Amino acid sequence: ISTYLLVSSRGCLEMGNSFAMLMDGFQTAFTPTNLMFGLLGTFLGTLVGVLPGIGPALAIGLLLPVCLTVNPTSALIMFAAIYYGAMYGGSTTSILLNTPGESGSVITALEGNKMAKAGRAGAALATAAIGSFVAGTIATLLLAFGAPWMADVALTIQPAGYLSLIILAFATVGTLLGSSRIRGLVALSVGLVIGLIGADLQSGALRLTFGNMNAIDGIETVTVIVAIFALGEALYLASRHTLVRTEVLEMKGKAWMTREDFRRSWKPWLRGTAIGFPLGVIPAGGSEVPTFLSYGVEKSLSKNKDEFGKGAIEGVAGPEAANNANAAGVLVPMLALGLPTSATAAVVLVAFQSFNIQPGPMLFQTSPEIVWGLIASLFIGNALLLVLNLPLIRFWVLLLKIPTHYLYAGITTFALLGAYALNNSTFDLQVALAVGFIGYLFRRFGVPVTPLIIGVILGPLAELQFKRALQISQGDWNILIAGGFPKIIYGILLLVIIGPLVWNFKKKFAVKK
Repeated sequence: ISTYLLVSSRGCLEMGNSFAMLMDGFQTAFTPTNLMFGLLGTFLGTLVGVLPGIGPALAIGLLLPVCLTVNPTSALIMFAAIYYGAMYGGSTTSILLNTPGESGSVITALEGNKMAKAGRAGAALATAAIGSFVAGTIATLLLAFGAPWMADVALTIQPAGYLSLIILAFATVGTLLGSSRIRGLVALSVGLVIGLIGADLQSGALRLTFGNMNAIDGIETVTVIVAIFALGEALYLASRHTLVRTEVLEMKGKAWMTREDFRRSWKPWLRGTAIGFPLGVIPAGGSEVPTFLSYGVEKSLSKNKDEFGKGAIEGVAGPEAANNANAAGVLVPMLALGLPTSATAAVVLVAFQSFNIQPGPMLFQTSPEIVWGLIASLFIGNALLLVLNLPLIRFWVLLLKIPTHYLYAGITTFALLGAYALNNSTFDLQVALAVGFIGYLFRRFGVPVTPLIIGVILGPLAELQFKRALQISQGDWNILIAGGFPKIIYGILLLVIIGPLVWNFKKKFAVKK
């Protein structure tokens, strides 16, 4: 009983401390400058979510060189607002254009566009907006109280344990994303190779520079991110020769819901949150997985199964809530462990590093003003999304009529300008063009991009933790699997690798039988 009381009192004390720090974070976020950057980020995030083919990772990557002269807190608040805004903005194109603005909104197009064709675009857009607000608010609360706890736990993890976590992230992101495991692992391998170019941080040995002195410091991560997304997509579209214009459906009436729509939506909002947040915390393959799971759950639980495929509002409410909750969940391991589990989280991690701030277990102690201001700004950004976007729906619809070739010409220009502006170096420009061609090949052959980004960022970190572990053990390789934590992680890794194979074998056997 005494042990239980001690643990309970300690938990309450930690929650009280987190609440007090969150209130300090609101003081930081509510300054006029930070509010302005939060508002700007919300607007830009919705903009990049609405425009097809432009995601939050690309938007943040393009803005990184510009924001290096801005206060770190303000810049990071804007980037987080872009992330959240894009999660909502993607639903607009899914519903009105049947073209998802970002990957997490793919499932929304199944039912949302059908609702729009039936003259119920306003209800579909409203349930997406309100569901994003509800899910984002609940998930941000979980982030505020869960991330500090995870950081405290992470302080006890040794280098070998960190290495096991990184390898788990490699395996899950590499195998769960994309249409095949081979393609995911190819993307991861390319990312690891790019990440290891340059001088070794400990020995100083040059690797993969091929005599080019410009490559000694390695390849700029921002250059890789911008080129792989922007130039790769632009080259792919150019190679298609024709740009097919899809008709934008008109929205009749106001973007709001009836009492019946609310009754059918509030449970999917909560279920979507419950699915999206934990699948963001663990590396489970991006926002596509929780949105598809949420759609499946709503379809199985709905009393209106006959409407699915024809415009069921539950099919919009649940996945959109899961999408937004997933965005908050992804920030938990990124802030507490320094481990990104999505492309956008990886770019946000690079943004931290650009300001010489390293996310991880010590972040809540070394930079509390920044991290708590960032978390508090997510609550504000959620409210701004709801207040701004419902009245501005018709404005976003007008943006969908921008000719695609003009849009991508501008994106290409800014991408190349940003790559050059980082170091005023033509070498970075050459790297951007080379990586852009790799991005084109990935797009052409259906290879996922996220494993490459994760490999570029976590590859050097994995090498560092590997060397630290061997230095501590004086070269004894047994330390890599010593202790309970690495064994548990590698056990999970084994399930991740073998589980899908066993499942597919059972399905094939059942079909033959």
